[in-house]
Amino acid sequence: SGFDPCTRCPVPVWTETALGDYAGAHLRGPPMNKQHVRAWALFDFANSVYPAVITTAVFPVFYVTFVVGEEGGVGELWWGRAVSLSALVVAISSPLLGAIADRGGVRKRFMLFYTAVCLVGVAMMSTLGEGMVVQGFVLFLLANIGFESALVFYNAYLPDIAPPEKQGWVSGLGFGVGYLGSALGLLMVLPLVGDRIELVWPLVSIFFLVFALPAFLVLPKDQPTEMTVAQAARWGVTSFREIVREVWEFTELRNFLLAFFFYIDGVLTVIVMAGVVATETFGFDQQGTIVLFLIVQLSALVGAFALATPTDRYGPKRVLNGVLALWVFVGVAAYFIQNQTLFYGMAILAGLGLGSVQAASRTFLSLLVPGGRGSGQAARIFGFYALCGKASSVIGPMLFGYVTVWAGGNQRPAFLALTGLFLVGLVLLQRVADPRLASD
Repeated sequence: SGFDPCTRCPVPVWTETALGDYAGAHLRGPPMNKQHVRAWALFDFANSVYPAVITTAVFPVFYVTFVVGEEGGVGELWWGRAVSLSALVVAISSPLLGAIADRGGVRKRFMLFYTAVCLVGVAMMSTLGEGMVVQGFVLFLLANIGFESALVFYNAYLPDIAPPEKQGWVSGLGFGVGYLGSALGLLMVLPLVGDRIELVWPLVSIFFLVFALPAFLVLPKDQPTEMTVAQAARWGVTSFREIVREVWEFTELRNFLLAFFFYIDGVLTVIVMAGVVATETFGFDQQGTIVLFLIVQLSALVGAFALATPTDRYGPKRVLNGVLALWVFVGVAAYFIQNQTLFYGMAILAGLGLGSVQAASRTFLSLLVPGGRGSGQAARIFGFYALCGKASSVIGPMLFGYVTVWAGGNQRPAFLALTGLFLVGLVLLQRVADPRLASD
């Protein structure tokens, strides 16, 4: 180890000076393989049917109103527990699993395993009937842990399949086609919602499986390392404190993850609470809510594509600054809007910010992976990315709920509370140097 001449922090021997470990090292590596990029983006298209149908628009209503079916908020309580517990498991396990995948050379196998867990959990939802509360709870828990954990290893491919000057475009491509997958998934299941809802769950699994297969067939194979999986697991458990310390010592990485923790909390809370807000504050029915989500998915697709090239040209930090300012505007506007027509307009703006904030954030972190392409560090770093995202997603919904209760059931003051999270994230982001600009 040596010392960073600016921060005096210990850094591994393969780093360069100051931002060199984040910028210069990324300039090395083979040219971009377009077949890898297409297969990688297609996995985003495949998996996006899951959050659209299972975590947002269809399964929550089915579980709360039919499977649980009790009044007085019992269904909402069970659903909240399932979401929170799955987020907690992913938050705790992701950094460790990412480190094990890097050290044991099993990133693709881990991605395949957790995808299979998700698919089985969703397919078995077709067995659920009225009153099967615990079974529904367990199946969602398995499916959501599988989905979120697979994303850790999927995201970790980005710095390996794309050079730094193309990572914004590739990340935007993934999210763009992902939102297209969400919209098509909602259209696919919309005729089945109601009397044929038991067909929705296997259909979602089949859609996910078919379009995910190219990723497992085409993406680079796992490379052997000096450790077996069992040895890597033992190393990860016994060295976890050291793993955390090593990541924490990278100043730019640490500052970015802290900013991300706050602003992504606001974004994820908007996603989770969007259906409740649409129905309780703006009077949408379930069909209207699904149509609203379709509009958001399509606008998110446009946002992801529209800002993909600017992310590479101007750097992800500038793009995130603009997008977070947009989120602040949306949060304040939501407080004042009174009718559904204006709410549709706000939903379009939120969708534009949704696609771009996620794509630019993934690009930013990819550029901060120590050692650059092929360094074998990406899964570990994206594990901490998942930790911040999932840990923060517990705070936002609680904040939204407490403020709503404090306001006597009025959700509008909670919109301003979420705006505060965007502002905090925006302020903290200014402490992070943009590695893309540093490499120019």
